[in-house]
Amino acid sequence: MTFIANSTVPSISVRAEIITEGNCEVLKIEIPVSRTVVSTASGKMLRRRLKADGTPEVIPMYSYEVVTRLSELSLLDFSAGPLAGATIDDFDSNHRVRLKNVIQNHPGGEKVLLGLQDEELNKALRLTTEVDGKVYPTVTGMLLLGKENRIAELMPTASAAFQVLEGTKVRVNAETNGPLLEVFEKFETYEEAWNPEREIEYGLFRTAVPEFDKSAFREGLINAFCHRDYTRLGAVRVLIDDEGMTISSPGGFIDGVTLENLLTVEPHGRNPALADALKRIGLAEKTGRGIDRIFEGSIIYGRPWPDYSETTSSNVKLFIQRAKADDKFTKLIADEQNILGRPLSFYALMILSLLKTERRAGISRIVELTHLSEGKIRGAIENLLEEGLVEGNGNGRSRSYMLSEKIYRESNKSIQYVRQTGIEKVAYPEMILKLARTQDGMVTKQNVADLLNISPGNAYVEIRKLIEEGKLYKYCGGKYSKYRIKKQEIGKK
Repeated sequence: MTFIANSTVPSISVRAEIITEGNCEVLKIEIPVSRTVVSTASGKMLRRRLKADGTPEVIPMYSYEVVTRLSELSLLDFSAGPLAGATIDDFDSNHRVRLKNVIQNHPGGEKVLLGLQDEELNKALRLTTEVDGKVYPTVTGMLLLGKENRIAELMPTASAAFQVLEGTKVRVNAETNGPLLEVFEKFETYEEAWNPEREIEYGLFRTAVPEFDKSAFREGLINAFCHRDYTRLGAVRVLIDDEGMTISSPGGFIDGVTLENLLTVEPHGRNPALADALKRIGLAEKTGRGIDRIFEGSIIYGRPWPDYSETTSSNVKLFIQRAKADDKFTKLIADEQNILGRPLSFYALMILSLLKTERRAGISRIVELTHLSEGKIRGAIENLLEEGLVEGNGNGRSRSYMLSEKIYRESNKSIQYVRQTGIEKVAYPEMILKLARTQDGMVTKQNVADLLNISPGNAYVEIRKLIEEGKLYKYCGGKYSKYRIKKQEIGKK
């Protein structure tokens, strides 16, 4: 431990212990997560990454990567710093007009910003910063107001591409180094042209259902630009092909974000100044939970969830599958929200979507698939039970949940509902009789409750049915009543 502390700058303290594996003793060294960049005493810096096959490796950390690492640790905001070589003359007045139009036209835009002078607006949104008494554009300022030729010259990393493929044929291949607001407008125009809609009827009304949810696309695009690593070469890329839509951006998940906690981790980004500016002008989600909207955009149409599984340490990749919408499920969600007078919670939507696919699942299975907290899952399920959207079966740890009869009925899937609930209940009588035959012809209410994973009250209901059918009779009463099988049922298998 002393050797490691003396060989690192700044010194790191580790924990060591000897563990036994088989017939060997192994030295286990635990290294805490550092809140800064660490090098060897000789000045050598290394970093770990995952190779293409998923195995880890250690490679050199280059000087330009230090900025990225400090940004991931929230110790440095690259987007708030001055951009080398840039001057105020690199701002385009037309883009400033576009910025104010965005604030004016978006509900989330802070209208008070419209009354500020240019210099005041620059300070409020951190578009400029002062160094030695002189004002320079920040990275955020150039990304929002910079002239395209100057962005291409000073920030070659701030590039973007929109591509459309039909089979192997390239239909669209547009690349740009323009400021972000201009890029957003262009890419939304491309998306509308290659995102066909069809109409479904809700009584007297018609609603357009797009191939890809527009809000999900917008949030995915904003996240890609907002959280990308601007110190790394590469482009934000939107690809629409036969399989679906992919939005990728350079730089992996920021430190602390994983596939497992993507929906629950506390919002924090790689470029806080840029993220704050996009929120204040009304483009980005104020709460920082744009990821919820991305998932919601697929769930409300009964489609597969967005997929981040191809994300690596150097690239975040969002894939939204091209899939047919489930019109009846969409209508049911819309009708239920109209009845409640409010939107269903994100947790409720996740549960309904999962049960639609899984048919039946317990709490542990729902937690495993959604990666949401068990406490919030339980609360959401209780609300869904009260609203009649979900049914529960069994007790304790064996309790499972499925979509309610109402949902199956309104989806014209009554047969599937009976199949899910009826088969096991039809088998109850034979299961009880079989248990009695293996216990010298005797069963108790608790026996039946344990066997069928139902409450003692429901167990007694099943026993009463068999008594009325003449297959069981009460052998002895009292608190621990016993029921004996009729002689004609003893020899049956």
